[in-house]
Amino acid sequence: MQRATKIVATIGPASSDVDTLTRMIHAGVDVVRLNFSHGKAQDHIDRAELVRSIAADLGREIAIMADLQGPKIRVGKFENGRVQLVRGAQFVLDAACELGNEQQVGLDYKDLPRDVRSGDILLLNDGLIVLVVDKVTGTQVHTTVRTGGELSNNKGINRMGGGLTAAALTSKDMEDIKTAMRFQADYIAVSFPKNATDMMMARQLANIAGEEFQHKPQMIAKIERAEAIPALQEILDASDGIMVARGDLAVEVGNAAVPALQKRMIRMARTSNKLAITATQMMESMIQNPVPTRAEVSDVANAVLDGTDAVMTSAETASGRYPVETVEAMAAICIEAEHSEDFRLDADFLNVTFSRIDQSIAYGALFTAYHLRVKAIVALTESGSTALWMSRHNIDVPIYAMTPSRATQRKAVLYRNVTTMELPHSTDREAVLKMAQDLLLAKGAVQRGDMIVITWGEPMGQVGGTNALNIMKVGEY
Repeated sequence: MQRATKIVATIGPASSDVDTLTRMIHAGVDVVRLNFSHGKAQDHIDRAELVRSIAADLGREIAIMADLQGPKIRVGKFENGRVQLVRGAQFVLDAACELGNEQQVGLDYKDLPRDVRSGDILLLNDGLIVLVVDKVTGTQVHTTVRTGGELSNNKGINRMGGGLTAAALTSKDMEDIKTAMRFQADYIAVSFPKNATDMMMARQLANIAGEEFQHKPQMIAKIERAEAIPALQEILDASDGIMVARGDLAVEVGNAAVPALQKRMIRMARTSNKLAITATQMMESMIQNPVPTRAEVSDVANAVLDGTDAVMTSAETASGRYPVETVEAMAAICIEAEHSEDFRLDADFLNVTFSRIDQSIAYGALFTAYHLRVKAIVALTESGSTALWMSRHNIDVPIYAMTPSRATQRKAVLYRNVTTMELPHSTDREAVLKMAQDLLLAKGAVQRGDMIVITWGEPMGQVGGTNALNIMKVGEY
């Protein structure tokens, strides 16, 4: 069974050699994530070149996502690297402190004293350490330890309920965007956006940096701040997709709130014709173990059933012991979950209105394919928009985006239930339709006599002009 849900895999020390990365792609990786929170610019450039080289050797298009670090809302360093905090103890977060100890620690985020007040709850190290703010004096935030434990260098800080004012884009992020454009990253993931303005600024910077390469990346908003939730629709409107980044989000809004938010975010993304990626701890145990836990299997499967475009790995494939096995397991879970889905496409079209011809053609293709039980839907596309619109609805018919644009191929590999194929540019309609059918036959996607639905734009070859739909039997051209 063809897998509809895509896999985004973070690569790092455990997966940056040719053999491992090749096996990961064979196992099912569609998008490679480069985490700019770690490594130097040249490390990311080298890894991007490796991905492109391996993909070319395999005859595949693999998208590359550059994930920006965002603001460093972290504590500083300790004299001995770590301390043990005890419940009820007093502990000071001091923006002026150089090296910390059992009584205090410095701050990479110097504005914390300005952002908090008495009674606020601070969560450190992904919520494992809980501090209650007693008072703020100058550069010092005086707290009482509510939940103790080990605190080590540079652990993250969150304020329960959100409210930290750190800007989404740092000077490092701006330089990293330039680096990402040097290898034409297909997607830029922006950390900690609070509103549409953050995403629009990131897009503008990326477009400027990519201008000399004639490249415009797709922008993914990582939803990990409490403030982003009420602004979700405006963030979606300013982005090409969102990442349900459950780590920092869970710390700010509480673990119990995240599952319902995940479902809501994915639903909103699909309704807005945007992408959704589900991330964080999906296969966490496989950092050390060769098989996932049953809870992790359920987590991945539920994300698939929610309608996510992609599921993502982080440390599991970047630094874990079983990067290839993680991808294999994730792919198998996705296929099994998709196999259990109940497809009821008609309900999606109730009360739907269209303002664009190309969008109505995309919906028409889905409706026709669903009721005629065709073998494939083919979108002849320059920009990929028709395939994107089709992919927003669950259907057990594979969608093939055929395009002469390599950038469009890489962009569309993230779309749920869409397989990309290269089709040479031509303005000869009959020649293009024959090439499309021949390509499906060569790939084993269909057999002669199978019924397919094809969409394209007249005149052939224009961008954003899908206005034609044809139902045909393969071999009858």
